[in-house]
Amino acid sequence: MSLSILENLKADLPPASVPEDVDVENLCAGFCKTLSSLNADHFTPDAIWRDMFALTGSSRTFYGADNIIQTWRSLIQCALPESITYLKQSARKIDLGESNWIEGTFTFEIDEAPARKCTAALSIVPADDGRWKIWVLRTFLDKLQNHSSVDKMAPASQMNGDSKHLELRHDRKDTFECVVVGGGQAGLSVAGRLQSQGIDYILLEKNEAVGDSWKKRYRSTKLHTNRESSHLPFNRTFPSHYPQYLGKDDLARGYSDWAQYYGISVWLSTTLVSGQWHEDTRKWTLVLLKGGETRNITTTHVVLAIGAGCQIPMMPTYPGIETFRGEIQHSAEYYSADKWKGKHGVVVGTANTAHDVAEDMVAAGMVSVTMIQRSPTYVLPAEYYEKVQELSWNADVPTEIADQEMLTVPLAVSRLISMLVLHGMARAELERFDALEKAGFKTVRYGDIIYQVFDRFGGHYMDVGASAKIAKGLIKVKSDALPVHYTTDGLRFSDGSELKADAIVFATGFVGTMKDTIRELLGSDVADRVEDFWGVNEEGEVKGAFKPCGHSNLWMHGGTTTHARYMSRYVALQIRAALDGTPLPILS
Repeated sequence: MSLSILENLKADLPPASVPEDVDVENLCAGFCKTLSSLNADHFTPDAIWRDMFALTGSSRTFYGADNIIQTWRSLIQCALPESITYLKQSARKIDLGESNWIEGTFTFEIDEAPARKCTAALSIVPADDGRWKIWVLRTFLDKLQNHSSVDKMAPASQMNGDSKHLELRHDRKDTFECVVVGGGQAGLSVAGRLQSQGIDYILLEKNEAVGDSWKKRYRSTKLHTNRESSHLPFNRTFPSHYPQYLGKDDLARGYSDWAQYYGISVWLSTTLVSGQWHEDTRKWTLVLLKGGETRNITTTHVVLAIGAGCQIPMMPTYPGIETFRGEIQHSAEYYSADKWKGKHGVVVGTANTAHDVAEDMVAAGMVSVTMIQRSPTYVLPAEYYEKVQELSWNADVPTEIADQEMLTVPLAVSRLISMLVLHGMARAELERFDALEKAGFKTVRYGDIIYQVFDRFGGHYMDVGASAKIAKGLIKVKSDALPVHYTTDGLRFSDGSELKADAIVFATGFVGTMKDTIRELLGSDVADRVEDFWGVNEEGEVKGAFKPCGHSNLWMHGGTTTHARYMSRYVALQIRAALDGTPLPILS
């Protein structure tokens, strides 16, 4: 999918027209009556409505006042919002300098099955006629009536009298309401949410310990986003004694402690081998390899939390590889550069992993480190992004509130806000990017982080320190020609130049999709019915993830630490409603 999908979404930020002296509390409270009888004139012409499982049974975004009200009226015929209440003291002014608006939060209930409690968040602006109108409407499902909160859960010691994993208690079980495959942040988040809803589940983790999905990565692996945005559900998984940018061992320890604390039901050293859907019973039969033994289990729902499905390392091929006397690795195999001390290192690629590997090579004492850049790269200084994140994800704001503030915003709007703020920071620090380009690194100074994360799924660099090493010459850059041939001691390039290398690491990504993995595990009949996983659709919603994916009782889950955590609540709520026999009604 091209960048034009995001560029063409019908969204604009409002001008800075909110009066300084407006009483935001009274203004927002007055919209209770408006929400009970919405019509097109209550919206700006370019208004946007994003519904997350409250009325549409999915995650949908609608553009334009007429389209919004037509869809709204069709939905409330069967699911009428009632008991609309303004959340006192929720009103606030959002001021981005050249753009501003007022936000307020409301609660409402829907009695039609499944009975549920929901939230509406309004972004309102003054119109030309002097009236206040809705620019962005966000509605999202909070909880199912007669069930516990999906955002809170007591520790295992309070529920079960101990804080041990529940693995042994479930060891001989062979029937479950839900099976979650994959024990990274996505799988753990879903497992915890399922447990909060009283669902009989088991989490399958192929590694020997919770957290190994991070622990076994290359030594210098670290998150490039801040600690407060990286927690798992229910608590602050990483207290203040953890570093601001969590390393792989920090993540592994935090995940393990969290799973222990909440008594997450997990089978370790367990791999899904194959599965089959039975239309008559509406259940799955799964074949597992558990501790070296084959085992069959039955489940009603399956959640795949196994990443984007990009499992096969992608490496460019050049002639002459048989003559090269050095060592070649893909980043998937890479652990550290210690054994190459005093040697010449080359990294092919310039996204996050490539920078991490290059920094590791410098730290290991390699005599030279060179990155091969094949195309310009969006460089986003981590401190820029951290300033944005810390407005919501900080020690003073509950994580579930921060998630609600940030992750319910339509992607089309998030994109415009992020570019406005981040580009402004970049323009104020031109010398930082000038130094990179002087060193030969081709930068995209004013990129689109929403595109990188939600459509391209990477390909950028969140700068946590490597850019300064490039500017200082500690990491050199070759960006004026492409590799075309191996030599005995390095690479030859399209401009005829040669580069000495004793070790070459290809940080060039992976191939494959979630569909490929589903085809391998669950068969072509299932794979042919599911939507693609990740990327942005024509509404500006992520494809395939978190919602009905095209096949009954199958869910795909993943993404960044923030999205894996927050969106897991909706996966669990949908499964709970379906198990109750009252699935969320889905707008076709």
